[in-house]
Amino acid sequence: MDAVRVALLREVLAGTEWLGATRRFAGALRGSVVSHGGGLLLVGTQDYEPWHLAAHLVDEAAWSGTPELSPTLVRHDARPSDPAHLAVGLGRLEAARRGETVLVVAPGEPGAALLERASDARRAGAVLLSLGPSDGELPVLAHETLPVPEGSELDLDTVQHLVSAAAGENAVPVARRGRRRFRDRLSHLADLLTAPPPPRW
Repeated sequence: MDAVRVALLREVLAGTEWLGATRRFAGALRGSVVSHGGGLLLVGTQDYEPWHLAAHLVDEAAWSGTPELSPTLVRHDARPSDPAHLAVGLGRLEAARRGETVLVVAPGEPGAALLERASDARRAGAVLLSLGPSDGELPVLAHETLPVPEGSELDLDTVQHLVSAAAGENAVPVARRGRRRFRDRLSHLADLLTAPPPPRW
């Protein structure tokens, strides 16, 4: 989903709680990784790996000049023969320490093995964020959570697009915004193009 589609989606969602919720969660994510200088571990479940969120966060990190947002994708079935960026297994969560952030993305309650490792990472001092489940142990363990219950107006993939876009936008301090960035101008243009025509008197 590109910047124009995200802008159009935000227009559709105006007046709902989703925009504020995704921006708050993105702010917590950004604040955690930037204040500690990076160390973002992104992990899904055995059946759901957040590939798209990883790719979008890498893009947002580059576009916003905030390398701390670029995650390490932690995989359940990683093998040593995989390319380096795909070869990080769950053992990496066991090594998580203070100053690192663990973001768990799951369409439902994760399995016991992931919950145990997430709990261990939190006890070791890592910040734990949860995106997806609204019930169960994970939201209770997490420092910050953004629930996406089944049957919500938005699915988990769409919410991830909103979170990643907001994390990148929020990463640019107001004081550094002399000229508006290209993406801001593009978003503004999309808003203008989708606005209703002015009334004729």
